[in-house]
Amino acid sequence: MANWPKKLIRNFGNKLGLAWWAKIETEHPSGTYWFGPFITKRSLKENIPSFINDLSDEGSKNIKHSLVRCKKEEPLTV
Repeated sequence: MANWPKKLIRNFGNKLGLAWWAKIETEHPSGTYWFGPFITKRSLKENIPSFINDLSDEGSKNIKHSLVRCKKEEPLTV
């Protein structure tokens, strides 16, 4: 319940194209995953290792990532 202001700010920032996202691409299986939105680049950087570890634990190989400031909507997995 206490997180609703942060969620509201994140969603508003995303609508304006100011939110930070991680674009993570894997080769095996081939896919693109988007994680976000984050209010700050620093908070995104702090959370990237857990995202990458989750994908690695699921068997993904050759994982590459980039940080993107943009407006992103569904689909978050391509």
